[in-house]
Amino acid sequence: MPDARDVTPYDALLLLSFGGPEGPDDVVPFLENVTRGRGIPKERLKEVGQHYFLFGGVSPINDQNRALLDALRKDFADHGLDLPVYWGNRNWAPYLTDTLREMVRDGRRRILVLATSAYASYSGCRQYRENLADALTALESEGLELPEVDKLRHYFNHPGFLEPMIDGVLRSLAELDEDVRDGAHLAFSTHSIPTASADTSGPVEDHGDGGAYVRQHLDVAKLIADAVRERTGVDHPWQLVYQSRSGAPHIPWLEPDICDHLEERHAAGVPAVVIAPIGFVSDHMEVLYDLDTEAKAKAEELGLPMRRSATVGADPRFAAAIRELVAERAAAERGQEVTPCALGALGASHDLCPVGCCPARAPRPAAAGADSTYA
Repeated sequence: MPDARDVTPYDALLLLSFGGPEGPDDVVPFLENVTRGRGIPKERLKEVGQHYFLFGGVSPINDQNRALLDALRKDFADHGLDLPVYWGNRNWAPYLTDTLREMVRDGRRRILVLATSAYASYSGCRQYRENLADALTALESEGLELPEVDKLRHYFNHPGFLEPMIDGVLRSLAELDEDVRDGAHLAFSTHSIPTASADTSGPVEDHGDGGAYVRQHLDVAKLIADAVRERTGVDHPWQLVYQSRSGAPHIPWLEPDICDHLEERHAAGVPAVVIAPIGFVSDHMEVLYDLDTEAKAKAEELGLPMRRSATVGADPRFAAAIRELVAERAAAERGQEVTPCALGALGASHDLCPVGCCPARAPRPAAAGADSTYA
């Protein structure tokens, strides 16, 4: 690893996330931000907002991002890394444009971006790059000096992302009764997306048959299942499953849905299931509702013992992984030879998104890629 204390040429890290409401009055305006341009009536948004109202109108994602910020700042300080960390969101305060404006006024000129999405996809990568371009355009219109912005590579197969999830699955297995534990099925869950988006995820050479999105998740699932087998001596059957589908029913999305999968596994005689939400960085609303509410209710209806393992969240190993990724990218930008840290069959992802990577639904400017409007 390069010297973690030397992060030149970078002078700041930006945590870029989705955002979420922090009270009942925020829910509909937040959903209007998320669905802007789709023409969805306010009454329909109120129906969708019931998921948030069940939890007091508050999404846990903002507090989870605050915890991750604290973990990053502590890790950086403990390792002598003098790099300020900022936070901006796509859909709610603190908004990305406001945060970038603050960074520019603080004198930040070379910014690294950490997106709270570990995998390749339009919504998990390209759309964040479009958001960055929109924010830079806004700052340019205000006459501000624009910073140079780079995005950290996908970290789905970094040990600091994998190890906390492995431990979470092991803890969940240990919570099951002994008579069902060894026969437990592992359901590795991630966000469903339209199959057309999945097929074009990642670089052009990865397009087709689920694209990089599915391949990356399958690689992570296998790495975790293999680690569980090595540490317990039990070879648990597993499958990649999906949750949180939305959109028109006639458009194909990735399947099977987690609740359908629980029914199928129960019918097949599986004695218990551990659901591992590998597609999510933290226990935000989709994890709490789709897994801890809907999937849990389905398992109880079936009489199927079920446990849900933890996401990475603000685990110190994840914070350390981000520090390593920052040092790795900084060294590469300085022209040093770097061996990226990655496990599994796919190797380390690209630093710079190539042309055609996770293409937009309609052409839009993007930052931090080979096709960037802004460097």
